[in-house]
Amino acid sequence: MRCSVVADAGAGADMSPIVESPLFLADEAATLAFAQRFAADVQPPCSVALVGDLGAGKTTFVRGVLRALGVTGAIKSPTYAVMEPYELEGGMVWHFDFYRFNDAQEWEDAGFRDVFASRGLKLAEWPEKAEGLLPCPDLRIAIEPLANEARRVTLAAYTPRGLEILA
Repeated sequence: MRCSVVADAGAGADMSPIVESPLFLADEAATLAFAQRFAADVQPPCSVALVGDLGAGKTTFVRGVLRALGVTGAIKSPTYAVMEPYELEGGMVWHFDFYRFNDAQEWEDAGFRDVFASRGLKLAEWPEKAEGLLPCPDLRIAIEPLANEARRVTLAAYTPRGLEILA
């Protein structure tokens, strides 16, 4: 993933990740434990792109983060709604799923530009479906399924904020 717009880099800048860090997660319990650690480390404002095939564990990871941040009710996948907002004690969290996203006008009509410009935590699944509209994320988390429920997770920081979180 390369970003075409990065804070402090100027419009049209082309950036590769500042740092990449791979992890191995043995099973779903390990994914949820990683999500809990991530939730403890991430502080808004932060934008996270979640990349992986269907069934890779992106939504499982997001649910783990949301639980760790204090969401107690049902956590719906925003596959059809595109976005689910959560108002938490520590601030707003938005969970996006752009899998079915295919209309740039929807981006403007739904006010997503304002959401991504605001403070809070933005977790975006299938960011490649909104390519050219999304700002460069602070972090990219790529989840790759392996044998026996294991996952390879690669974290990449694209901004100084993302680098702070990975440190």
